[in-house]
Amino acid sequence: MEYVYAALLLHKLKKDVNEANISSVVKASGTEVNESQVKSLVAALADVNIDDAVKAAPVAVAAAAAPAADAPAASGEAKKEEKPKDDGKTEEAAMEGLSSLFG
Repeated sequence: MEYVYAALLLHKLKKDVNEANISSVVKASGTEVNESQVKSLVAALADVNIDDAVKAAPVAVAAAAAPAADAPAASGEAKKEEKPKDDGKTEEAAMEGLSSLFG
């Protein structure tokens, strides 16, 4: 995943997305570089328009929908805090059940 982030960072900064630059970014993050993964990513991105791919990503849709979820709270409606239900189980009872799985 760090290789994809490196490619996105390089693209955002208008730098060439190539093996040397991706390797440099990953090394700078303190991670060991796997050259075969870098080569695979560069080959996979060769025919991809990164701008179009970012615009089409479902994450952008989810981020745009998040402010709409907060709209009722902003209109003055009080949010109800949901408390987890206590079904009477204690942590010890849960651990006993878990230990029975493993003998």
